[in-house]
Amino acid sequence: MIKNYIKIAWRNIWKNKIFSAINIVGLSVGMAACIVIMLFVFYEKSFDSMHSKNIYRLNEVQKFEGMNASQKVALSMFPMGPTLQAEFPEIKNFTRIRWQQKFQITYQLKKIFSPQVFFVDSTFLRMFDFKLIRGDRATALLKPHSVLLTQETAKRIFGNEDPMGKTITHYGNDTTSYAVTGILADVPKNSQLQFDGLFSFNTVFNPRMFTNWGGNWLNTYLELAPGTDIKALEKKFPAYQKKYMGPGGVKAYELFLLSLKDVHANSADIGLDYINFQKFDQKLTNLFALIALIVLVIACINFINLSTARSAERAKEVGVRKSIGAQRFQLAIQFLGETVLLSLIALIFAIVLVSIALPYINNLSQRDLSLPIMNNVGLLGLVFLAAVFIGILSGIYPAVFLSSFQPVKVLKGSVETGRNKGSLRNVLVVGQFASAIILMIATIFVIKQLRFMQMRDPGFTREQVVTVPLNMVTTAQYKVLKQELLNSSLVQGVTASQDVLGSHLDQTGIEFKLGDSPLRQLTSTLLVVDHDYLNLYKIKLAMGRNFSSEKSALSREFIINEALAKELLKDHKGKPMSSLLGQRFGFDSTGVIIGIAKDFNFNSLHYKIETLFLFNQEAWGFNNISVKINGARAKEAISFIQSVWAKQLPEIPFEYQFLDDHFAEVYRVDSQVSAVVSILAVLIIIISCLGLFGLASYSAEKRIKEIGVRKVLGASVQNIVVLLSSHFIKLVVIANVIAWPVAFYAMNKWLQGFAYRINIDWWVFATAGIISIIIAFVTVSFQSVKAATANPVKSLRSE
Repeated sequence: MIKNYIKIAWRNIWKNKIFSAINIVGLSVGMAACIVIMLFVFYEKSFDSMHSKNIYRLNEVQKFEGMNASQKVALSMFPMGPTLQAEFPEIKNFTRIRWQQKFQITYQLKKIFSPQVFFVDSTFLRMFDFKLIRGDRATALLKPHSVLLTQETAKRIFGNEDPMGKTITHYGNDTTSYAVTGILADVPKNSQLQFDGLFSFNTVFNPRMFTNWGGNWLNTYLELAPGTDIKALEKKFPAYQKKYMGPGGVKAYELFLLSLKDVHANSADIGLDYINFQKFDQKLTNLFALIALIVLVIACINFINLSTARSAERAKEVGVRKSIGAQRFQLAIQFLGETVLLSLIALIFAIVLVSIALPYINNLSQRDLSLPIMNNVGLLGLVFLAAVFIGILSGIYPAVFLSSFQPVKVLKGSVETGRNKGSLRNVLVVGQFASAIILMIATIFVIKQLRFMQMRDPGFTREQVVTVPLNMVTTAQYKVLKQELLNSSLVQGVTASQDVLGSHLDQTGIEFKLGDSPLRQLTSTLLVVDHDYLNLYKIKLAMGRNFSSEKSALSREFIINEALAKELLKDHKGKPMSSLLGQRFGFDSTGVIIGIAKDFNFNSLHYKIETLFLFNQEAWGFNNISVKINGARAKEAISFIQSVWAKQLPEIPFEYQFLDDHFAEVYRVDSQVSAVVSILAVLIIIISCLGLFGLASYSAEKRIKEIGVRKVLGASVQNIVVLLSSHFIKLVVIANVIAWPVAFYAMNKWLQGFAYRINIDWWVFATAGIISIIIAFVTVSFQSVKAATANPVKSLRSE
């Protein structure tokens, strides 16, 4: 019996090649989209799943006077870990992490620069379950000057030598040696914590750290007892803060906890999150999953539409089978079998499509996604069952509908395909195109917003600016490097700073006094620069003067932005900004304000311009050098910079990045969202058009005699095309009416996440509507023209 069902199903699929192809292509594309997105979703949800303890990260809400708004940050203070454990029995353990990038490690004559290492407490491996291959988890980091290296890092340093017990040296501000006390397995890619080595934090302890309340420069993780009420614990924090930091601590800071398993995906609104690898908002992950599911549902809708539309062709088959004793459930199983077979064939094509698409998807998402179906029997079985389920889901309504025909009526030729069935098909077509139009509108707005952020004038120039990290470069070395670079026509300017524009800049406390008014203490963003910074970046001054190269390194001169100027004057209404020039300002109010810069977007356009001051203090040193190059000779300029670097700093590797590329990285997630939404929108349009094409083909086929009669009576090709297309065009128009308000609501809500955003223009909706109508018309017209140009003699021949 089952063999017979499969044989009949295959015959029906082969007999109706066009409709079968439409269903298979639609289902395979929908399945492929779903598989890829689900791979991404599962990968995202797997982050930090290797750890078994109940770990939470300590975070702060900083509410400083002088900042436009409070901000959530991932940072915390050095004394918080041990004092929290002492105060609250719910906290079983703690560990702190201080990260360091481009960390130099030397062994004998060999030197490497590790991308990132952590300084951690000895409790780190008691809380986190990173695999330790050699060494003792409990004691490996207990003593000062201990280090654990990953396998890859150990291989880079020692080659084939046994690393255990050997000594490596770090040359920085102080020369420090570390003994290798263990080897770790390489950190999995789905860990938010990525490091090449763990160094004992107690090596660098100093007494000042233990009383440094207010200094936020590390991450603190807490192991909580099982069943801890997080909200109840957080409510106890203000009393703790008051005890150790006084009333000001409660006013300026609010502490909150975030589960380790939520840190990767649920911390989009938390800034200064430096060691959260591949951080991605879970809301976007869920959105991708929802859209992929819609793609698959639309593919299933095609099957339902085409099956019910072609029901009259199967009516006599049902009548004959029922008249010879077939039961309704047997017929339903037969029709479901056809659907499942189609679904399984589609699955094969879907797997091929996924294999082809994965390299591109990995490049786009910067993930290492894979589909190990052949190596994983469980996954293969799951995918197979999913395909069977999709087949059943797609075919259950057509199976019930087709198996319900009464043999007496159908064998007399009086079967009704039903107005209700036509109404259902119309609703499904409208739903398909409404989804496609919503995504089309969303794609246009996402691309417009991304382009707006990329093209908007940030208030400074970033074209042809190359940034180079100054790892362990002294101020004296920088000055020599700068002078030699400026000797070439390939270089148009050189400056340096402690931070790169487009990154999170540090905040610090400052004091300000205007005339005889009381001294005011507030917080603002700080950017330490050399005297040529404003000139190279073409940051305009609203008033005052720029830094001078002749000034003493001991003098304290500051340039503030307009946002900070307004903040300083908010208690002095009526006073012009010029009154701030020459006023006492700085870390201890001994410096002076010499200029006010026009506001510029030193951060992402997701955020409003914050208060900022620039400080020219070479004695503090710089972390990055910015070189403005001759854009017409960019390759020569890079080669020249590299040669000067190799000459002056041969011991330090040369790394560079164009500032434009850095800002592209700032907007990387927005670019990924734009690309994914665009791809899924195209897939939905293609699948919807396939369904429309199938319905149009069937409609033209059913009305072939009517078309022949009309042509004989003088109807033109144009008349026939309009006749056959008008119904479908009406459905697309209705889909637009439904889609527009939904898209408007969704886009308006999405754009609220940007401090600087585009307007919601009416023409985008009109454009999407026109495009959808044109696509539908072209799709339907292909079959309509074919039917209209057919020879009426053939269509009017006898049965």
